[in-house]
Amino acid sequence: MAETTAAMVVPTFNDVLAARERISHYLQPTALNRYPGLDALVGTETWVKHENHQPICAFKVRGGINLVSQLSDDERRRGVVTASTGNHGQSIAYAARLFGVRAIVCVPEGANPVKVSSIRGLGAEIVTHGVDFDEARVHAERLAEEHGYRYIHSGNEPHLIAGVGTQALEMLERQPDLEVIIVPIGGGSGAAGTCIVAKSINPKIEVIGVQSAEAPAAYKSWKERRLVEDRMGTIAEGLATRTAFELPQRILWEMLDDFVVVPDAEIRTAVRLMIETTRNLTEPAGAAPLAAAL
Repeated sequence: MAETTAAMVVPTFNDVLAARERISHYLQPTALNRYPGLDALVGTETWVKHENHQPICAFKVRGGINLVSQLSDDERRRGVVTASTGNHGQSIAYAARLFGVRAIVCVPEGANPVKVSSIRGLGAEIVTHGVDFDEARVHAERLAEEHGYRYIHSGNEPHLIAGVGTQALEMLERQPDLEVIIVPIGGGSGAAGTCIVAKSINPKIEVIGVQSAEAPAAYKSWKERRLVEDRMGTIAEGLATRTAFELPQRILWEMLDDFVVVPDAEIRTAVRLMIETTRNLTEPAGAAPLAAAL
């Protein structure tokens, strides 16, 4: 676990509003669509936030741009290092290229080759280390200490959380009468940002997290109100964390209404159903909320 710093403060709704202004120069709002087939499956009016239409096909790019755009001149000169199984690494690589910052991304052995290729194509240097995300993360922390890079944790970063919270802001501006928001949780930054926005706009909105039963560290941490380490064997790389992250968990402990786990078999089914009902190919982590809703 990366060490806690005084700068690891809980972001506010105003931070999300500032992030929206910051990233609006580089990203367009994504669609929030409703599909009759999905309504029929779930049994209620159901909306899909299409973060798969982002430049890197994932919501994390919002946080990456918000964070990298605020680096000091010294941090930009030193470069950044992070660890990722895919989407977070793409977000940092994308943002680093925008602002002319050197980026190093540590990935575990067996990481999704398509995403690794995308990270490399965005200009980041790839370092392969460890059998899973957490081993790659520890190596990234070591490189930061040895070479002076600015280490970017994939969850314990207020600017990341504020940035990704802008997706919920767009959702509620488009559909202010939403009653429930279901969000996938790996490290928890997306869910944390959603909680901050939803509870600020309408405290009655129910925010529900979902994680794979094959990688339940975040779920167990939320349930037990302490940071837990557990197995990590899910097909959903976006949900695959072995160790919970402190800052997102602090927010989830206070604001998340419920948290469910679903087996990988149900996530696979949800991927198929998303293709059939929305004609969008959704990665397993993105389909997990549908698995939770069914």
